[in-house]
Amino acid sequence: MHVIDSHTGGEPTRVIIDGFPDLGSGPLSERAALLAGRYRDTYRAVMLEPRGQVAMVGALLVPPTDPSCVTGVIYFDLAAVLGMCGHGTIGLAVTLYHLGRIGTGRHRIETPAGVVTVELHDANTVTVTNVEARRVATGVTVDVPGVGPVTGDIAYGGNWFFLADPGPVPVTPDNMRQLTDVAVATREALDARGLGGDTGAPVDHVIFYGPSDVPGVQSRNFVLCPDDAYDRSPCGTGCSARLACLAASGKLAEGEEILQESVIGSTYRLSYTRGAAGGVIPSITGQAHLMAESRLIFQEGDPFRDGIRL
Repeated sequence: MHVIDSHTGGEPTRVIIDGFPDLGSGPLSERAALLAGRYRDTYRAVMLEPRGQVAMVGALLVPPTDPSCVTGVIYFDLAAVLGMCGHGTIGLAVTLYHLGRIGTGRHRIETPAGVVTVELHDANTVTVTNVEARRVATGVTVDVPGVGPVTGDIAYGGNWFFLADPGPVPVTPDNMRQLTDVAVATREALDARGLGGDTGAPVDHVIFYGPSDVPGVQSRNFVLCPDDAYDRSPCGTGCSARLACLAASGKLAEGEEILQESVIGSTYRLSYTRGAAGGVIPSITGQAHLMAESRLIFQEGDPFRDGIRL
């Protein structure tokens, strides 16, 4: 299996170029469902140790149904197939440039969540124009065992998010274990009450916010992903949901730019325009860097051929 690894603000992406089972040629939503069902063990073997790592997101290249798109892509992590992935799209654009499949400029990419646009500024810098993001609930409070009430908004940015500002735990690198445990417990509390998106989908990401020490940065975030790993980047779909919340609250004007910092210190530049359905069209600019190009081997007789599963 031919793969190229990159990281976007510290968050790794593994793009699968070839060697994965054919998912057919139907709508990307159907192919994503097939990946999540029939090929779950296969994609998890790509992500699990010893080949992968807990923070990694996979990006499977597939033929698009929209002929205006340079490629289709389906994203996944250890726990789930994702509708969209912002950091992964930045990493994908840099990877396609490395392969000579795109040049600088604007390109369309088809995802299960819809068509997104990337603008490749140089070999490492990319602006993603995401699908329309929206806030669906505000001031949602859940009781989290051992913590107490946690209040936040529920919003869609390509995936479903619960966003608490300020978060119940200070967003600093030395609080990583507590941030993770409280975010997992918060998501479980949301699930127990049946609180999720307006489509009936559960919240699969939780974001806590706190102040940044860097002048000019709007805030620092901690993002819990579906596999219970934290996002090393500021999270592109999470930043999209954040923009929807700020716009709905009148805290950020259309076209105004802010910097969002991740818990490890990497940043995205963010802005939005108004969306046709009442939400916002997010713009996320970040940098990705290539790390490796390799062929994964799934050797018969390897006791951990399908990954380490504990």
